[in-house]
Amino acid sequence: MDWGTDLWDQFDIIEKHTQSGLELVEKYVKFVKERTEIEQSYAKQLRNLTKKYNPKRGSKEEPECRFSNHQSFLDILNEMNDYAGQRELIAENMMMNICIELTKYLQELKQERKMHLVEAKKSQQSLEITYKQLDSSKKRFEREWREAERAAQCAEKTDQDINATKADVEKAKQQAHMRTHVAEECKNDYAAQLQKYNKEQSQFYFGDMPLIFNKLQDMDERRVKKLAQGYILFSDTEKHVTPIIGKCLEGITKAGTNINERSDSMALIEQHKSGFERPGDLEFEDYSQGINRASSDSSLGTPKGPLDLLGKNKSKPFWLFSKKSKLSPSSPAPFSTPPAPSPANGPPSPKFGRDPLSYCLKEINKTVKPRISSFRTLRRSRFTPERTTPTVTEDFAHLPPEQRRKRLQQKLDDISKELQKEVDQSEALGKMKDVYEKNPQMGDPASLTPQITQTAQNMERLRGEVNKYESWLAEAGGRGDTLRYTSHSFNNNGAHDVYSPDIAHSDEGTPDRPQAIYAEFDDDFEDEELAAPIGQCTAMYSFPGASEGTISMQEGEVLSVVEEDKGDGWTRVRRTNGDEGYIPTSYVSIALNK
Repeated sequence: MDWGTDLWDQFDIIEKHTQSGLELVEKYVKFVKERTEIEQSYAKQLRNLTKKYNPKRGSKEEPECRFSNHQSFLDILNEMNDYAGQRELIAENMMMNICIELTKYLQELKQERKMHLVEAKKSQQSLEITYKQLDSSKKRFEREWREAERAAQCAEKTDQDINATKADVEKAKQQAHMRTHVAEECKNDYAAQLQKYNKEQSQFYFGDMPLIFNKLQDMDERRVKKLAQGYILFSDTEKHVTPIIGKCLEGITKAGTNINERSDSMALIEQHKSGFERPGDLEFEDYSQGINRASSDSSLGTPKGPLDLLGKNKSKPFWLFSKKSKLSPSSPAPFSTPPAPSPANGPPSPKFGRDPLSYCLKEINKTVKPRISSFRTLRRSRFTPERTTPTVTEDFAHLPPEQRRKRLQQKLDDISKELQKEVDQSEALGKMKDVYEKNPQMGDPASLTPQITQTAQNMERLRGEVNKYESWLAEAGGRGDTLRYTSHSFNNNGAHDVYSPDIAHSDEGTPDRPQAIYAEFDDDFEDEELAAPIGQCTAMYSFPGASEGTISMQEGEVLSVVEEDKGDGWTRVRRTNGDEGYIPTSYVSIALNK
């Protein structure tokens, strides 16, 4: 069944149906566009939400991110940010695969439909013109035939008229004969026009219009199929990112399961552990037997008991290295407490009498005047940190013991890394100078002297820093696990020197003279003969390799890369026969192993 056979007389219906189909495509495209706008707005709101709750750099929340519950919340924010990205991807794919594609296809359908309708109208107009010609010939034939009949009747009447002359009769007969001949020609023309119209009408209803209707049917079916694909894409677009969205949701679940309350507690301990010893028990001092000046004097330098640590705020928690327990200017002195009521009879007992430490201070004030100022200094620095902020020193002595050890170890590791970089640079400069001395055409060795001198000065300065921080770390009770560094550097004669903390520094922290253990490039290669290749290179140009330590190569030769270029312009390579040496990096095309 097709439109050309069953809907041959429903041109208006077909025209209206195809137009309705195109309007449905336009409506669906508009619907998908509005859906993409919703997705984009949703994704934007999600991104703004995650940005709002993400801690900014340098904010107060940044140090708390080392705890697993804080880090898990950041992971959730990151997963939500990725989730927002998937929503944006849905909107983008819908716009590209549905809206743009259907809009483009819709324009093609409109052009095709317009072409088919134009063809149908042309066929219809042609049939109408043929019918008009037929009708015209028919009317002419009818008119001429009537004229011929009247002419024949007139001739017959003239022939029967006794008064008519022979010439009149002959003229009337010729007139009738001429009219009859014209009527016959009009009849033949009418018959031809009728045959032509019937043929064109048959072609119109059985050929042209069915073909156009079938083309419109095919176009409409293709439209429906394309629209169905658009419907499916509407779902598949979201299904495509559903696994990734699922991973985002799994990441949120994993963030919750990764929380370890015990590790958070341990992290807090590691972060804020001071390393101080807990205060010991207070000794009983019998003031009724007099003051033991020796014990009082000795107690000045090392205050004992919670009173020495807490100051006046005995009722509040103790914040040793913070500003949580500020002393108000109007409060009494840290060591003055109101005296307890004494019994009616007898001297006051040590337990219920006046405050022992206040009494001790009064007695010391009478006898040991020079010690009072230092004690007050000790009291201010130990118990009122908000009034005199501890001075930040290079050896981190202002920090608690445990925190000081950590900071010193971190600083020592950083300096060791920096020293390793300087050693590597010194090695590269030594190699370059050696090559320049043996191949003057490649460069002037004297141009490297300032860099070599500066690198040497930096190395000596950093070694001094290492010694200094190692001594501080040993003083703080650290293990001194610094980063070890080794390097083959070059002296002015091109000899190799190897440095390590064990060789370069004596037990007293003074640097020893470096020990030269390599004198030739070949010795270096022999020691590292078994080094595994890290890639391959292909020679783009030939290189003679005339200088010592280099290796010759031919254009197109493939070599194994043993040591990557460290910034000096030379790469160490090896042939299949085991020969090794340096070649210019710019002469080869290098492909490193991944």
